Amino acid sequence: MILLTDGSVLVNSFFFSNHADPWYRLVPDNTGSYINGTWKNAGTLPTGYNPLYFASAVLPSGPVIIMGGEYNNASAVWTTKGALYNPFSNTWSTIPAPTGWSTIGDASGIVLPSGKFMLANCCTKQAAILTSINPVTWTSTGTNKFDENDEEGWTLLPNGKVLAVDAYVNSICCKKGSEIYDPTTGAWSTGPNTIVNLVDPSSFEIGPGVLRPDGTVFYGGGTTNNAIYDSATNTFTQAPSFGAGLDMADAPAAVLPNGNVLLATSPGIFANGLKFFEWDGTALNSVPAPPNSNLFTSFEGNMVCLPTGQIMYTEFSTTAPAQIEIYTPSGTFNNAWRPVITRVGSTLTRGSKNNVIGGTQFNGLTECSYYGDDNQSSTNFPLVRITNNSTHHVVYARTHGFTQMGVATGSTLVKAQFDIPASIELGVSTLEVVANGIPSNGIAVTIQ
Repeated sequence: MILLTDGSVLVNSFFFSNHADPWYRLVPDNTGSYINGTWKNAGTLPTGYNPLYFASAVLPSGPVIIMGGEYNNASAVWTTKGALYNPFSNTWSTIPAPTGWSTIGDASGIVLPSGKFMLANCCTKQAAILTSINPVTWTSTGTNKFDENDEEGWTLLPNGKVLAVDAYVNSICCKKGSEIYDPTTGAWSTGPNTIVNLVDPSSFEIGPGVLRPDGTVFYGGGTTNNAIYDSATNTFTQAPSFGAGLDMADAPAAVLPNGNVLLATSPGIFANGLKFFEWDGTALNSVPAPPNSNLFTSFEGNMVCLPTGQIMYTEFSTTAPAQIEIYTPSGTFNNAWRPVITRVGSTLTRGSKNNVIGGTQFNGLTECSYYGDDNQSSTNFPLVRITNNSTHHVVYARTHGFTQMGVATGSTLVKAQFDIPASIELGVSTLEVVANGIPSNGIAVTIQ
């Protein structure tokens, strides 16, 4: 699942068969509800490309890029194919791999604060930055990488750097290393010891690294260990374990508006029996699991943060019916975490394009949705939500042209553009910027 900049959710339906599987968009209803939303077709990928477990990201201009795949057309080939989804035309086009790459596979991908997309080659130390879409150009980056990228996830930090825990060090049983990527130098450097081993020694699997609003990263283990990275001190400490043999090998997580982290776990590597927890910064608190969770394991689920503050969860299996659920958390956000609008027109025209909006904390304090390799669904970009004061109907205006894609950007001014739908109702309305499910204070606007 990937949240688009018009508030809809792009979802891939994968049947693990040799044919082009369709994609869909879940569009919220006119009250803003995703539970009562509508599914719309979002086309199919270019011929010959039908991946499972791949890199993905929303680009600052609005399109979605997907690259690689551990499987393509149901065959394990670690493909180098890629595609771009254009939400303006609802079409897909081919994106070529970096020159000379023979694999991409189940790779990590991340949008750097500059707005450039960085991609890993799953099976080597290679990484590249997408420097242009038209024409497509890639630039090599990531020198000094200690181990190959396989199974590693990337976490964007408040200082704009990227954290990775080394997963694929073949000769070492109990891996405790980490690395930090600096976009200004394009190089990796040695990070702090993780204190406990987070990597399963047989499968090399690891869990997600989840940045919280307080600047700490909860790092879930592919073992029964967990750790906390403090981005202010660049140190790791041990975190509590889930108990009962539970781990986060290839598992989803999401940051809730109240700052807690929703975590999916299962007992042992790829064993069924999902259990869910919320990490509040001090303790792991058990929360209810979705129906049929006993039939699934951690890697068979994905999460994405919705602008309502809810979490959308999908699960999949070859042996049980797949379901889609919405998790509604308790509590609320700290007012200091809200986006702040400092510039927007008081009168907006129905159907108009490229309206400018500016302010602070438009990217939120975290990427919000996490998994690692295999899947990325970051939502650290601004959505514009407009509610008609008379009917209370909700519309999302498609945003694009983001000047910043970092996290926890504080007082840094961020600007974006937004397009007013031609179908929006006229009259006095309230406009909000929403980042990771946390809304700004409303601004009065008139739609003419």
